[in-house]
Amino acid sequence: MTIEIVVGLPHLSQGPILERARRMQRPMLISANCLSRWRTAAGGWREWRGWRTGTLDNAKGLKSLDLDSAGYVLMARYRGYPWSIADYMALAAAYPFRRFAAADYCCEAEIAGDREEVLDRIARMVATNRECRSRAGDLGILDRFMPVLQGRHPEDYERCAEALAWSMKPGVVVGVGSMCRREIHGPDGLLAVVAHLDRVLPPTGPRLHLFGVKGSALPWLLPFAHRVASIYSQAWGAAARSDARRRQVSKTDRLAAAHMERWTCAQLDRLREPPRRVRTTYRTAPVSVSADPWDAAIRQAHAEIRALIESGDLAHDEVTAGWIETWAADLYRRRHRAS
Repeated sequence: MTIEIVVGLPHLSQGPILERARRMQRPMLISANCLSRWRTAAGGWREWRGWRTGTLDNAKGLKSLDLDSAGYVLMARYRGYPWSIADYMALAAAYPFRRFAAADYCCEAEIAGDREEVLDRIARMVATNRECRSRAGDLGILDRFMPVLQGRHPEDYERCAEALAWSMKPGVVVGVGSMCRREIHGPDGLLAVVAHLDRVLPPTGPRLHLFGVKGSALPWLLPFAHRVASIYSQAWGAAARSDARRRQVSKTDRLAAAHMERWTCAQLDRLREPPRRVRTTYRTAPVSVSADPWDAAIRQAHAEIRALIESGDLAHDEVTAGWIETWAADLYRRRHRAS
């Protein structure tokens, strides 16, 4: 088995980038955000106004095209999705994408600042996976649906996989998110996550698609080629910006297209390197937990709400900080009366 290189496209506008992508005949991926229509509302904020599905006609001639939900960008800019799951799934059905990823909740430290937030986002991730899958079945595109796992620690991804057990089947490609800012080595590194999932998933179960993986990781991933189906990156865009700054020239689409092809060729060369020995390390220190009764009530409130979200009894986008505190206060009072 080999690992497929999926190249990220910044847009589908006719021009040098799309022309080069057609000539390269590599699998490509676009973000839902690059197909969005926005307008500036009164007050200066941006307002989402639907999809520019007409630009999908420009994808003609590409080898294949995948769709990503743009989770990290949207969480960083808007703290959430500006569209509904129904909106996103309408986009997924508007073009014969090879694969479309579930709308996900990324768990990078820049987005999820503490442990409770990571766990909350995993619960929401389970709920959005379930809703995307259900709508995909209704739209007749279930065969192209790609579930996505999220987390901070390797065990988080296992928790997510257990909650999505209905997707962990042979022949299914499962996305693995929150990878692009992750180190290759270390107890929470890329290799630790992949090695952990390889151990806990069924041997003949799903293969993994890794979002945002550094090209330098490829030789280290080769021993997992039986499990890793593909990696995706748009790192060539950053290289193009850096090159333009260094040379003090404009970052034109023609310059960017050259970097896209050069980056892709470099990754294909890395696939021909000898596999490197995997040095994974695992955490041994226990996670400290506050003994304060109010902190304990907050943790329990989070846990109970997460369970309702994962079971589908509570909408994933309805929870607010005030609601959690009210729930925790009720738990705290009940414990105080019982004691």
